[in-house]
Formats: sequence, structure tokens, C-alpha cells
Amino acid sequence: MIPSISPQRCQEIIDALRRGTVPRSSLDAFAVGLEHFEDAFDDELRKVSSGGSQFKAVRGEYGCGKTFFARWLADRARKMGFATSEVQISETETPLHRLETVYRRLIERLATADKPRGALRNIVDGWFFTLEEDVLAEGTIDPGDEHQLLVRTNELLEQRLTKINNTAPTFSAALRGYRQAHAEGSPALADGILAWLAGQPNVAANAKRFADVKGDIDHFGALNFLQGVLTVLRDSAHAGMLVVLDEVETLQRVRSDVRDKSLNALRQLIDEIDSGRFPGLYLLITGTPAFFDGPQGIGRLEPLAQRLHVDFQTDARFDNPRAVQIRLPGFDLERLCLVGCKVRDIYRQHAQAPDRIASMCDDAYVDQLARAVTGKLGGKVGVAPRIFLKKLVSDILDRVDQFANFNPREHYQLTMNDTELTTVERQAMGATDVDEIELDL
Repeated sequence: MIPSISPQRCQEIIDALRRGTVPRSSLDAFAVGLEHFEDAFDDELRKVSSGGSQFKAVRGEYGCGKTFFARWLADRARKMGFATSEVQISETETPLHRLETVYRRLIERLATADKPRGALRNIVDGWFFTLEEDVLAEGTIDPGDEHQLLVRTNELLEQRLTKINNTAPTFSAALRGYRQAHAEGSPALADGILAWLAGQPNVAANAKRFADVKGDIDHFGALNFLQGVLTVLRDSAHAGMLVVLDEVETLQRVRSDVRDKSLNALRQLIDEIDSGRFPGLYLLITGTPAFFDGPQGIGRLEPLAQRLHVDFQTDARFDNPRAVQIRLPGFDLERLCLVGCKVRDIYRQHAQAPDRIASMCDDAYVDQLARAVTGKLGGKVGVAPRIFLKKLVSDILDRVDQFANFNPREHYQLTMNDTELTTVERQAMGATDVDEIELDL
């Protein structure tokens, strides 16, 4: 039985599935097969919220739900008070060896429980509010004396950022400039300073002059600024930050020199986390088994391979969810049908014709559709979830809900067009045998 969810949550889930994408929140409503990970990840998140740090690698073939898993964990983390960010690693847009670019994307996608994207401004403003409350609690400054309140808050800012000042003095300078610009009624300057703090290039020179900062954030400065963001988060009552680096297996397709730089950057991040440099940070990466085991993946950098090695020769039932690397089980038809039935039940909660949906799209029909989609994809269940759920929502549930005469068993025939499929789905659809399917390795 699916718990009752709000119309807004329902709409967010259904809209994403209708587009063929993974929802960014409320994934717990239809997650299947992740129960055995819950306790271990909750324990690790609690450790991070207490000032620790954590690194985790998630491996799985295409279609097993790595992105779903990452967003499921992020949703869980936000409910525990974490800020979260998901960064898609890409050779052109977000190369891993350019940490200043990773930092910029990370800040662009920063989310909290009440701000689904671009949460840096809310976090910084909330932090200054906390500082002001702490200053007023001292009882030495009149709340109406804005000048003295600003001066004392800046002093407290410097005290809170003492450790960061040793390595990134421009971080606190930018924060101070941002607050000063607001105090002087210059929102355009404040916006420019915040953009610079977020790692954006081409910030107006007058904004940087006002904050007394120069240039742009570079590769090494990005790590210092990440420390600063974590400090601000934890100092404003957030539990910490979960960062997901998704699809790191794309490193296998870049030039060898770029790949080596990227693998070294990943090793550097892991070592910095182990050293305690980033209290409050939980870093999660996702990739295919070929990335973790193949010659073009982490095996190219022996120290990195040693840090991430886990023995997966034993029965998957006994995999250790506390290990540095975990594997996600592949989808089977039973799980695929169960997810489909959960999505149908979520749809029904706020549908126009819930009774028709229950009768026209019962468990037997969901199973029939799942088998049909999988059959068209060469029998590869792991490739099927995205397109199966898209078809279920947009082709079946929407029509049953809107058209009183629509009967999917009579009026619907499954079709798939190349334009709606991903590369791997097209390869699966064109294969005459399961062994012919080329996965993204």
C-alpha cells in the first residue's frame, strides 16, 4: 500500500516520469530493493552531521538505477538537514580534472529541503541572520544600531572563518563584501559578489573591487572554497552537504592525459576527505563496473584502485553496505513490475478517474506492459525501467484518466521510436540476441 502523498509531490514524480527522467525528490514513494542500504547510509549521514566526512562509490550496469539511487539518498539526506548537489561528470561541460568547474556546477545545483536548486543565496543569507542573532544574544549592541550590528557581525564572521582564512582569505572577503553591499542598498553588487563566490566566470570588475577580490577561482582555490561553504552550512544549523558525482565512467572516453588528471583529482578528493579537511561532506560517485575494474578506469592509477577495491566475488546477498564501494543489483521483471504498480498507485491518488485506472491498469496489465517493453529491448530488463515508466505514465495512465472509452488492452499497441530512446536503448532494441547489446563501458 502506497502512503498518501501530497498533490505537489505526486505531480513532481509523474511529470518527471512522463519526460523519461528520474524525479529529484520523493523517490522513497516508489523505491524498490533499497531497504538493505537504509541503516548503513543513515549511520554514515549521522556520522557526517557530527563533524565527520565520508566517501562512497556506487557501481552498477546501465539501467540498474544508479542515478535513482543517488537521488534517493539525496532526498533522504535533505530530510536529515543536509544540503545536496548532483554533478554530472562530462568531458566538455564538467571535466573532473578541472575542480573549479566541478565546484561551479556543484554550487549551481545546490539544494536544500526548502530550495530545490540554487540554494547558495538562501544559505548565505540564513548564515548572516544566524550571526546577527548570535550578536544580539550577547546583549551589548542595540538592535536598532545597524552600523554597530554590521561591524560586530563582521568580527564574528572572521572568528568563524579563522581556519578558512589561512588558506582562502578571499572567501571571507567576498562574504563580507556581499553583506556590505546589501547594507548599502546595492543589490547588483551583492549579486555579482555572490556569483564570484559561486565560481562563476566573467563577474563584473566593480563587484570584485568592492569585495577586494581578484581573478577567478582556480583548481586549488575550489577546494578551499568548498571548505568555506561547508563551514557556512554547519554554522547555520545544516547537517552538512552530500555531493554526488554521477557518471564518472565517462572518464574512460577522454584522452589518456585528461583521464589521468581526472583520476588523480578523484584520488586527491578522497585523500582530503580521509584527512578530515572537509568536515560535514559526504561525497558519492557512481560508475559502471568497467570503470572500477577495467583497464581504462581506476586501474590506471594504482593508489586510487587500492582505496576503492572491494571483493565482489561473494554472493551479492552478503554484500557489505558499509564498504567503500557498493554494487546495485540489476533489475529483474519482478522488481520492474513492482515499481510500475507503485507508480500506478501514486498516480491514482490524485487522478480524475482512480477507479478506472485500478480496473484498466491492474497488476496483470502492468506485468504485460513490462514484458512487452523488455521484449522489444532484446529481453534486457536492466535497460527497460526508464522507457517502461515513461510509456506507463504517458501512454497508459494519462489516457485512461482522460478518456472514458480508452481500454489499453483494446486500443493500445506498444511502439518505440528511435527518437525517444537513448543510445543504449536503441542498441538493445536493434539486437537480435541479448549478447549483442553493447553497454556503455
